[in-house]
Amino acid sequence: MKNLNELLNLAGKSAIVTGGALGIGYGIVYRLAEAGAKVMVADLNEVEMNKVVADLAAKGWSVKGLKVDVSNEEDVKNMVAKTVEAFGSVDVIVNNAGIYPSIPIMKMDKKDFEKVIAVNLEGVFLCTKYVAEQMIKQGNGGSIINVSSIDALHPSSVGLAHYDASKHGVWGFTKNSALELAPHKIWVNAIVPGGIATTGVKSMQGKPEMEKFMETFLAKIPMHRMGDIDDIGKVALFLASDMSSYMTGSQIVVDGGVLLS
Repeated sequence: MKNLNELLNLAGKSAIVTGGALGIGYGIVYRLAEAGAKVMVADLNEVEMNKVVADLAAKGWSVKGLKVDVSNEEDVKNMVAKTVEAFGSVDVIVNNAGIYPSIPIMKMDKKDFEKVIAVNLEGVFLCTKYVAEQMIKQGNGGSIINVSSIDALHPSSVGLAHYDASKHGVWGFTKNSALELAPHKIWVNAIVPGGIATTGVKSMQGKPEMEKFMETFLAKIPMHRMGDIDDIGKVALFLASDMSSYMTGSQIVVDGGVLLS
């Protein structure tokens, strides 16, 4: 048996984290880099991405950044190529990039729906396809981690029908891609966050409708608190490491128990 330090050691591995500049993505980048992985932070927000790269590089960790739109096929191909160029391989990808504009169905148009599906679901498909292609070429297996949502299991609020559809799709895609890629020793799993106190969530506080929603939502959480980004970062590390070596096609719910209510 490996000792605990070996199980959690990602030295020699390289990872991509989409949407890695802020919130949950940053929490994941931090833990993977801390564990020794070389990490490519893929994000549309270049300003925040550059801050993350500078901050973590100052700790002596190997982190680079790249502007990427995960719904754009050429961007995704370039992301994989640039990661291989920088680090020599791609061993882990965390498909975290996602959007969640709140729009009731009766006010939603086709473009609203398609944009969310393009980023949240098609982006996971494109990243999985081209990263898995590289992993198969390398011949050493790998780990694909999809960040889903409790909305894939139960709706959290009105206005997220397009988001919920995308996250249900991510769960179905996770299971089927796990089945297809297992012969190549590529494990595919999903993290299912509940309410996480990200920068985006905090920025919406102060709005009367948001305050009312948060009060109702918090009352449903048995742990009586929102999650922290590191609550997701630690689970991503678990799935990227040998700690989860006999897991594929699984999802881990990290929600403070809200689905129990």
